[in-house]
This record gives sequence, structure tokens and C-alpha cells, in this order.
Amino acid sequence: MNDTVLIELRSEELPPKSLRQLSEAFADAVFSALKAQEFTADDSVCTPYATPRRLALSITGVATRQPDRVLERKGPAVSSALDAAGQPTKALAGFMRSAGVSFEQLHQAADGKGEYFVARIEKKGEQLDAHLAEIVAQALKKLPIPKVMRWGDSEHQFVRPVHSLILLHGENVVAGEVLGLRSGRVTRGHRFLSAGEIVIDRPSEYVGKLAAGKVIASFAERRAVVAAQLDAAAKRLDARINPADGLLDEVTALVEWPAVYAGQFEAEYLEVPQECLILTMQQNQKYFPLLDGSGKLLNRFLIVSNMQVEDPSAIVSGNERVVRPRLADARFFYNQDRKNGFSTRAMRLGAVVYHNKLGSLGDRAQRLGRIAQRIADRLGADGQVAEAVGMLAKVDLLTDMVGEFPELQGIMGRYYLLHEGNTPELADAVEQHYRPRFAGDALPQGNIACAAALADKLDALVGFFGIGQLPTGDKDPFGLRRAALGVLRILMETPLPLDLAELITDASTALSSQGITLEPVEQPLRVFMLDRLRGTLRDAGHSIDVIEAVLAQQPTRIDRVPARLAAVREFQQLPESLALAAANKRIGNILKKADAALPEPDIALLEEDAEKALFQRVLLIAPLVKSHVANEDYADALKVLASVRAEVDRFFEEVMVNVPEPVLRGNRLGLLKALFDQLNAVADISKLAV
Repeated sequence: MNDTVLIELRSEELPPKSLRQLSEAFADAVFSALKAQEFTADDSVCTPYATPRRLALSITGVATRQPDRVLERKGPAVSSALDAAGQPTKALAGFMRSAGVSFEQLHQAADGKGEYFVARIEKKGEQLDAHLAEIVAQALKKLPIPKVMRWGDSEHQFVRPVHSLILLHGENVVAGEVLGLRSGRVTRGHRFLSAGEIVIDRPSEYVGKLAAGKVIASFAERRAVVAAQLDAAAKRLDARINPADGLLDEVTALVEWPAVYAGQFEAEYLEVPQECLILTMQQNQKYFPLLDGSGKLLNRFLIVSNMQVEDPSAIVSGNERVVRPRLADARFFYNQDRKNGFSTRAMRLGAVVYHNKLGSLGDRAQRLGRIAQRIADRLGADGQVAEAVGMLAKVDLLTDMVGEFPELQGIMGRYYLLHEGNTPELADAVEQHYRPRFAGDALPQGNIACAAALADKLDALVGFFGIGQLPTGDKDPFGLRRAALGVLRILMETPLPLDLAELITDASTALSSQGITLEPVEQPLRVFMLDRLRGTLRDAGHSIDVIEAVLAQQPTRIDRVPARLAAVREFQQLPESLALAAANKRIGNILKKADAALPEPDIALLEEDAEKALFQRVLLIAPLVKSHVANEDYADALKVLASVRAEVDRFFEEVMVNVPEPVLRGNRLGLLKALFDQLNAVADISKLAV
């Protein structure tokens, strides 16, 4: 009999920042285990539920009993399982004992490696009751919980103490024990708005009965309710909410029956930069700050409460009273930072260690200034301003405000520099040198800001690569993958006419000039960055063969990559493209076996009409291809190359390259080398042959 399974583990308040992840992981693990053990139907649907005090899920179409099955166990290879007399070896005898079969019951099967023995074991289907509790227990052990706890005198461990367990299959309780709890059908509703126990007679009642107990069981539904209430409250106040998806998830995980109320604070606090006030309200108090139509912070905020009451005045006044000290702290930090002086703090950078092998923050500031200046000079910008940005970019790390809120680094630097009378160009560049901070973030604007941003990321990349601190697996403590992607995005999307190899050299020189010993970094760092570029282009929807064709040339002018990609895609549409790609691959294989140094083709040594025709065509297209590539007209360059197809086909049909005479052979190889260089002027088109 198939019916719906309901599982609920009720606990103390679960970690809000990971509730959604815990819920989805729990549901996936239980559903996968039931499916693997053939308890579910093809159309079974798993629905996760999560509230601050429970993890739950329902699965439709779950069978009371597994079907009877025939399990296959792979045994040893036939060649090693029998001795010379055809009797089972010890390995085969051990396999038969473990599988509970005789020699006569064995079967033989084959794969690509040879024949092997197979034991086919008939297994009667078992009852769901015998497995469900253990499946739940194992699913809980697999949850991504960094730290577990014990409670009372129990030896059981979980992220929070647990209070009750529901295991229902249709109307029946599935007997079992998990974390010391016996299964039943009883739960509880809202901690304050609901009284007494809630009995769940069947899974279909779960959501409705919890709602009657003032609990919205579904995380997604509760999140939508919170979002709708926030939007409605903001509209009533003629305001809008500062976007904060992470905060919306967090407050959803803190409430079971959400209610949104509006609070306010004294307007005098608005003299503090609004980023500081927004951050302290969001991070410390979980409030939603309100902005006016132009994006300016208002002295109003929204509270997501877990209590829906007719008169919320006590809730509102309590939250208003709590937020004032936080805002006062922000104002104090802001005033103290301005009083102590931004430029004065720059002299203290030398006392702060950046890395024991890469010097102090003061050393790093010197390097950033030097690298930024060289980049700005190449871009035709003011190198002295760029140098000043690099020197001042990290000073706000020593301020009280950034010490309290590291997320404000760069932002506070801008405010303090403007306060001291510096130019907006310099102040904006200090703020923007961290960009892009994350995937999809805005890029720095203007050559000065770009120069500082590139300097910051290149210094980190070259420095940590130079001391052997490379990312490994999923570990990247210094954010080098993010730094590499930032460099690539700035160069490619701005775009900037800068050579990546020269930029790496600039950073290496700046580090070496301070006596810092580095391992060779240019080649491994370029490979690392091109790997990041490969992934970025794949995510952007470019086909793998086109990406590989362009990146095979290991381009250092990243700004030219999009145009090369577009040209190769256009070339692919030409009827000649596939044949030329195959020919290019063939030529490359021939040249790999030739001497490293090949002569320029000599017209006097050409014998066959086909090789003469190819020579004339290569002679004709060479200046055209060179001109188009120099002008970055890559599509036109590839169109010119397409015109050589007829001569290439005829050459391979009529001319033997590897003839016995060394001079004639060398001349023909030289001709192919000249053609090969032209065919690969834009991209390695042989990558398109697959």
C-alpha cells in the first residue's frame, strides 16, 4: 500500500542562518535513502518544511513494503577464481560464503575488462517500519552541522536539544526511535500564540493544523509572507526597503507567525553615513531600514516580529529603545575616526602585519601605490593620483568603524577622505578599489579606480603565489580566485588595453624591490587565471570548442578575448570552417614531428603545381591577415583564411610532404609552418575539428 510519509523533528530554536540549508539537506537525504531502498514510487514528491523549532518533510507515494528484489554481487574474475583443476580458489570460496550461495548458483558476466562471477541473491521486500527510523537517524548525521551539542544526561548529539518526533505513514505511526525520542503523532504550535499539543492524524493535516497553531510550516511560504508584509508596510510609509535577501532568509528562520511593525529613531543620527546605520540595523538588530525614492536613508525601519498582536506599541517601543545605543555607537565611531584624522593613521600601517612573508600593511601600501601608478601611466591617467590612491587604500582598516564593521572597508575611506578635503576622484577610487567584491558586483569606474583595483588584486595574487600559498580544493583563505576573477572582469568588461603578462611583472617587481623572495609565478599564475577565465566564459554561454580555440593561444590581452570569441563563432558558420579546422590539426601533428627550426619556404624549391598554388595563396593572405589582426578585425582575418581551403585540400591530395630528400622535405614543412602561423593568428581553429 502506498501512502504519504510525514516526518517532523521538533527542537529548540535552530541556527537561523543555516535553517534553509539544513531543511533541504534533511529532506534530500531522507528522500534519496527511501528511493535507493525502493520504497518510493516514480511520481513520489518530497516537500520540505522548516520553522525555527522544527525540521520536517512529507513524501507522497511511499510503500509499506519494498518489492521483492534480485540483488547482484560482483565477485572475482573468472581467470583468478578457479585453479588449474577448475576448482574455486580461496578468493572465490570466500565470496560464495559471504554471498550465501553455492558454486552451482553462480553466474558469469563480462565487462570491458573480462569475465567475472556474479551472485544473484533473491531478497524479500522488507517493511517500511524496519527502516524509516534508521533512515531519519542517518540523514540527521549527514547534515552540514559544524558543531553539535549534548543535553541533559543524554549521550545523543544534535545541533539543538530535541523534544518530539513524528513518523507517520498515512494514518499509522511508524514505530522507531531517533535521538532518544520515540516516534508519535504529536507536535506543538507557536510558543506563545498556541496552547497545548497538536495531534496529527494523517500527513495531509500537518500544514493546516500547524497554521491553526499559528505556525507557517513552509519556509518558502513564510518567506513570501514576510516579503509581502514588508513591501506593504514600506508602501504605507511612502518608502522602499533596502535590498537584503540574506536578511530576509534570516528573519524567516527566526519567526513562525510573522508580523511586520514600523519603528523610528531620532533624525539626528542621519548625520552618520547611511551605510553605517543600515549595517548596524541589519546586522545587529535584524531590522529593515527604509529609504526614500532617491535612495536616501529615512529615520524609519521595519521590524519582523514573531508576535501578531492588536496593539504592537510595546513591541515597537522596545525595539526603538534597543536600536538607539547601536546608532549612538556608530555615531561615536564616526566622530572619533574623523577627530583622529585619516592621514595620521596612514603612518600606523607599518605596525600592522599583512603577512609574515609579505611584510606589513605599510609595505603593501607602498606596493599598491607603485603598481597603480604604472597601470595609470599606461592608461594615460594621472599616475600621481593613482599612486596616492594605492597608498591610502588600506588606511581605513585602522579606523574604529571598519574595526566594528569590516564590510565598510573602502566605503569609510571615501567618507573620511572627503571630510579632509581630498578630491572626489581620489576618494571614489579608494572606495572602488575593492570592486568587484563578489560575482555580479559593479566594476570600478574610471582609469584611476581601475588602476587601484588591479593593483590590489595583482599584489595579492603574485604575492601569495610567490610564497606558495595557492588555493587548494575548496580552500582559498586569501580569496585568490575572487581576485583573479576581478582582474579578468576589469580587463575584459571595462575594457582596458593592458597586457596581463606586463601587469604580473609590475606586481612582481614591486614585491621584489622590497627584498621579498618569490618563487617564479608568471606561468603558473597565467594558467590559474586562464582557468578562471575558461569557467567564466563557459558560464556566460560560450561553447567549449570556441573557448578552447581562443584560450589555446594563451592570450594576455584579455580585453580582446570577446572579439576573438565572436570571430571564431562567425567563422564556424562558414562552409570552409570544418575542413580548415581538420587541416590545421593535421598540419599541427605533422609539424610536431619536424625539426624545431624550419626554413622559410623557397619558391625555387617548389616542384608541384599544388604546392606552388598554396605558396602563392599564403603569400597573398599573409599581409591581409596581419593587417586585420593588428586592427582587431578578427572576423575579417578568419574570412581571409577561409579562402585558402581549396589550395589546402589540393595540396594534401597531390603533394607528399615527408619525401626522402631533406631539402625538399624541409621546404614543404616550411610552407606548412607559414600556413599554420596564419591559420592560428586569431585562434587555434584545430579545436573546432572535434
